[in-house]
Amino acid sequence: MESKINELLQGPIIVINLGLQKFAESLEAQKVEVVQVDWVPPAGGDKEMLDLLERLL
Repeated sequence: MESKINELLQGPIIVINLGLQKFAESLEAQKVEVVQVDWVPPAGGDKEMLDLLERLL
């Protein structure tokens, strides 16, 4: 398993970042390739609204 991890870390690192732009910016400052995904929780994280939306499905 350790050899697989070492092998993985030998190549270029590409990060998929969900949400916090500052995290992506700090990686980019270190020359890491970042794909930024602007994701927010369904229903804005409102549990009651999410329960209502699930009922519609």
